[in-house]
Amino acid sequence: MTAAPARVLLSLMPVRRPVVQTVRSGTTRGIRTGAHSRNQPVIAGKLVRNGDSRKTVICVEGNIASGKTTCLEYFSKTSNIEVQTEPVSKWRDVRGHNPLALMYQDPQRWGITLQTYIQLTMLDKHLSATAAPTTMMERSIFSAKYIFVENLLQSGKMPEVDYVVLSEWFDWITTNISLPVDLIVYLQTSPQTCHERLKQRCREEEKVIPLEYLESIHQLYEDWLIKGSSSPVPAPVLVIPADLDLQKMLHKYEEHREKILTASTKKHHTL
Repeated sequence: MTAAPARVLLSLMPVRRPVVQTVRSGTTRGIRTGAHSRNQPVIAGKLVRNGDSRKTVICVEGNIASGKTTCLEYFSKTSNIEVQTEPVSKWRDVRGHNPLALMYQDPQRWGITLQTYIQLTMLDKHLSATAAPTTMMERSIFSAKYIFVENLLQSGKMPEVDYVVLSEWFDWITTNISLPVDLIVYLQTSPQTCHERLKQRCREEEKVIPLEYLESIHQLYEDWLIKGSSSPVPAPVLVIPADLDLQKMLHKYEEHREKILTASTKKHHTL
């Protein structure tokens, strides 16, 4: 493996747990803040692509069918935001193979295969060059590990040795590569709503997803982003209730637009 050139950049420091409280000043009302600070000391030795021009990164997180695509489409119309969707087409076709479908059919056999590739492709998304000053990503390398890999382990569908290998890779990546995130937008949606939406959109791989799976994913998201009891939270969290229909959700995005754009314009604001 060829090592990337080492440069100096603001690092994504470890976070113990978020302070779950409502901020009551300025445009940041309603944002849950984590222990992570944007004003961290510069640390040498991090590997990074395009490291000289630090851009803002916003990650949209939520369950399957929580409304992430609608959110991204809404903000894609903002001139200074470039949207990065999950590379699902890659997960469906790796040189003629469909590891996404294979994982849903037999997660114990194919979970490690899919999640290794997801970790690679999400890392590439984090490091991709963008023309706009702000990138809005669909999920992140963090939720891939803290939500979906953890779910495979907890449900008994990933052998511990597979989990440990993936964790070693993830820990190396986050230790050696700078992956800063400025804001997490959490679309908080009930598993029942997600299940109904899944049935309506009829994606081939998703036909086998039961309600119980969505309930497990929901609980992991709640533990991570609301309770702060499971894994480090890399950025402040803005929670948007997302059980509403399309028109009401568009109104919600407009209502929270200023809070989200504040993260885009104030890279080092204190929350």
